[in-house]
Amino acid sequence: MTKIAYLDCSSGISGDMFLAALLDAGLELDPLLDELRKVQLAGYEFRCARALRGGLTATQVEIDIGQPQPERHLREIRQLLKGSALIEEVKTRALKMFDRLGEVEGKLHGKPVAEIHFHEVGAVDAILDIVGACVGIKMLGIEEFTCSPLNVGGGGVETAHGTLPVPAPATAELLKGAPIYSSGVEGELVTPTGAVIVATLASSFGPMPPIKVARIGYGAGSRNYPRHPNVARLFVGERAEVLNSEPAVHNPGQVVTVIEANVDDMSPQLYGYLVERALAAGALDITCASIQMKKNRPGLEITVLCTPERAETLAQLLFEETTTIGLRILEAGRLVLDREMVNVETPYGTVRVKVAKRAGKVMNVAPEYDDCQRLAAERSVPLKEVILAARVAYRRGG
Repeated sequence: MTKIAYLDCSSGISGDMFLAALLDAGLELDPLLDELRKVQLAGYEFRCARALRGGLTATQVEIDIGQPQPERHLREIRQLLKGSALIEEVKTRALKMFDRLGEVEGKLHGKPVAEIHFHEVGAVDAILDIVGACVGIKMLGIEEFTCSPLNVGGGGVETAHGTLPVPAPATAELLKGAPIYSSGVEGELVTPTGAVIVATLASSFGPMPPIKVARIGYGAGSRNYPRHPNVARLFVGERAEVLNSEPAVHNPGQVVTVIEANVDDMSPQLYGYLVERALAAGALDITCASIQMKKNRPGLEITVLCTPERAETLAQLLFEETTTIGLRILEAGRLVLDREMVNVETPYGTVRVKVAKRAGKVMNVAPEYDDCQRLAAERSVPLKEVILAARVAYRRGG
């Protein structure tokens, strides 16, 4: 069976959190330290302890630097790793991560990669975090690594280049193509080191795949946030078979954010305008349901569906355009059918038909409403007749 790991980044990820989660999931400390000593670095102390974060007990890794360290250029880090006694697989992965960091830093600062010297990411602790992550994945025998969408945090972060917005530019660049969001926590939840580790190791981002869990590791972040457990959670186990289900149920790209609000003091006129603005702002869908609220008041339950990266924009829109004073925000898996649009010829004219399929099998056929409405008006026939004619034309092969 394939040994896989799934990383829950609901509180972001940093290099030390990732390494701590590996240790908490069963990576043995002494063999790890033996491997890290193969990299010729001095003046540091590696400490591993238990920590409490938001009521959860986790492993915390701290690397204390006992003497000043140089600002290393990428070529110096490459020489350091290439000259080490690490196995080739670990060297290759670690070098790939530092090469990626160098590319990003060069792009952001407008310099050739050869001239880039690292501040935070070139420090001893970052080198050990990256090498330790590569060593840990190898030692635990993990063959496939997947990751959740990443909570990046918010606010600003102090760096060698001054105060930068969260996610820091390097982090944002490294996470291109990965689903990210902010839960509103003020702080840098994803660091450049954490970002490059998951961006390099993860084969996909999304919901947890079918997994027979053997170990769960909790890696503590350095900060304690109120009502927010600052831990990375690592699930390690074997890939599981899902009976009577198709693999598409676990499509790693289909993660959505659901935003809900209940209101009992808003004019219905505002809702129509909200729908237009929400769809224009990137909402996948917006619905409204009648509910009974406290004090026997009739109310509305407004639900917005969006991608995680649009959640903050749409939450702000709900606060601006409705009378709500609070929102419920949650993530959900989303299963969608493959869709294609085909043209069919009817006695009234051409109609586009949306065809939904799963594993090549047609599951649903829906004539495009706008086309049918236009033809019904032009030909002075009932709308239902045009819709029926389009369905029949599709079944007959257009």
